[in-house]
This record gives sequence, structure tokens and C-alpha cells, in this order.
Amino acid sequence: MTTEEEIITRMKPGCICKGIKLRRIIEAIEDGATSYEEIAKVTGIGGGSCNSKRCRQKIAALLKKSALV
Repeated sequence: MTTEEEIITRMKPGCICKGIKLRRIIEAIEDGATSYEEIAKVTGIGGGSCNSKRCRQKIAALLKKSALV
């Protein structure tokens, strides 16, 4: 069952520059992506105006968290 907090988290921006929701990044990790490069390939993140400075940090935290679970 998904909690309200999880739903809200999934709706947040994952890559502001490309307009990709955090949900897409989480789904990529749940589907087995284990690196920024794999997630970028699946979701299309990165390469925006910030050159991945924002989304790369989010992804690193999500990958670290998923490794602990």
C-alpha cells in the first residue's frame, strides 16, 4: 500500500530542466537501474540547462536509499 507521503514524493520534480517527475526516476530504480547513467538513459533526465547538477544529487540519494532497503 502506498502512503500519502510516498504519493506526494513521487509527484515532485526529478529533473526540473527536462520537466521529468521524481516518479519516473523512482520507477527506473525499482525496475533495476543502478547508476545515474542507466536512469538517464531510461528517463531522459540530464543534459538540461543545469548540466545535471540538480538531478544527479537527487539520484545519488535515491540510489543510496534503495541500496539500504
